[in-house]
Amino acid sequence: MGFTHITDICNFISPFACAKSAGTWTPTVSSDIVSDVRTAADAAFDVLIPIALPGSAIGLQAAKLVSIDVWYEIGTAAADDFATVELDKVVLSPDGDAITGSNPAVTIDADHDTAAERLAVDEHKMNVALDTPVFIQDDEAWFLNLNIDAAATTVFTLTGAQANFTLRL
Repeated sequence: MGFTHITDICNFISPFACAKSAGTWTPTVSSDIVSDVRTAADAAFDVLIPIALPGSAIGLQAAKLVSIDVWYEIGTAAADDFATVELDKVVLSPDGDAITGSNPAVTIDADHDTAAERLAVDEHKMNVALDTPVFIQDDEAWFLNLNIDAAATTVFTLTGAQANFTLRL
């Protein structure tokens, strides 16, 4: 009996699968590009990107999360701040036990490793890599949390994200 071991595989995450904490968001199709566009407003907001990959209670079996790419655009004016980019690991405990969360260590690519680079007017592809890639366990949920503080005329466009992983079954 054999097993599957596929490296360098990915899963696209639609901008519509992501939760957004504040603002007016408009699903948009322009020039065959699908995105979710936040109307300009001076306010902070979160984008929570779910990382839905297969998990398992059996060690070294499941998806091994390596990194996440995020495609977004900041238009009209730079944001006031874009300090938070964190990976949230949520452990879904048995009945009666508290659900817990943690932030595994990540490294952000050289073009986005400071808030000043992330908040600039531009089209962005940000890579967030786990310092230690991990196999997803059962009873775990993973999210990438982005916190952006928009200026009055900042238009934020989310095109989507991609989870990069190794699959072992």
